[in-house]
Amino acid sequence: MMRTFVTLILAACALPVQAFEAECIVPSKPGGAMDLTCKLAQKALATAGGPRVRLSYMPGGIGAVAWHTLVSQRRAEPDTLVAFSGGSLLNLAQGKFGKAKAGDVRWVAAIGADYGMIAVRADSPYHTLRELFDAIRSDPQKVVIAVSGTIGSQDWVKMALLAQHAGIDPKRLRFVALEGGGESFTAMGAGFVQVVSGDASEAGLYAGGNVRILAVLAEKRLPGVLKDVPTAREQGIDVVWPLIRGVWMGPAVSDADYRRWVAAFERMEAAPDFARLRAEAGLYPFSMTGDALTRHIKQAVTDYNRQAEQFHLVR
Repeated sequence: MMRTFVTLILAACALPVQAFEAECIVPSKPGGAMDLTCKLAQKALATAGGPRVRLSYMPGGIGAVAWHTLVSQRRAEPDTLVAFSGGSLLNLAQGKFGKAKAGDVRWVAAIGADYGMIAVRADSPYHTLRELFDAIRSDPQKVVIAVSGTIGSQDWVKMALLAQHAGIDPKRLRFVALEGGGESFTAMGAGFVQVVSGDASEAGLYAGGNVRILAVLAEKRLPGVLKDVPTAREQGIDVVWPLIRGVWMGPAVSDADYRRWVAAFERMEAAPDFARLRAEAGLYPFSMTGDALTRHIKQAVTDYNRQAEQFHLVR
């Protein structure tokens, strides 16, 4: 019996240590691109032999609730990640997170690029951006546009830039502020809004069926499910809106834990299956981690601040 017991103990010691469980916080309701970011990280880390990741949802203020919760109450949690996007950085640039600054958290990894897009229902009378803006020019009150966030959010700015280039004062546009892309597409499906200003990754979830994508805000047409969608440039409106998607951690996370996560994402992004998983999530190549990402974020916030001043959005 003693020999059997010893054998069992030795066998248990020989088993691989189970990867720890981490949390990826989605700072919006389910169904949008922030959700996709955490789900991609969850799947890609597991595929690369990394830690198991569970998702949780913390909507509110287009990321503000998650930001302030981590910074004030959960500062040092070693295995908690939060999804971010270019929209998060735009909010920082405009002061929508209060006195928060980019240096207040630890930026771990960017795992893909995304682009803005404009969508309508499949039965909409609008088939091009020109038709849409002609209708807005004729009677802006009849065209309600869903955006994630309030005035100054990235979805608002994208539509404002398009309108401006089409010769329409953005102040004439009629917006409805919602919490994430999932809510926007649900509202459009129910007929409460006629247009969604969102992101290509979100559109990939809804393309076909009841949704028509009028334009992507990329330099050239995107591959995959949106390959037949023209760019805004092709339609005579020269607006491009790229953004990155990734994750950050609390400000008091130890250097050792932070570096451990940076290394985990570097291994994940170097894994053979990552490019396929990223494409399935509707994202495009853009990888950056650790210190390089931190420098990139600080510069991006500065650039967004300059752009926001154009619309007098900086607080």
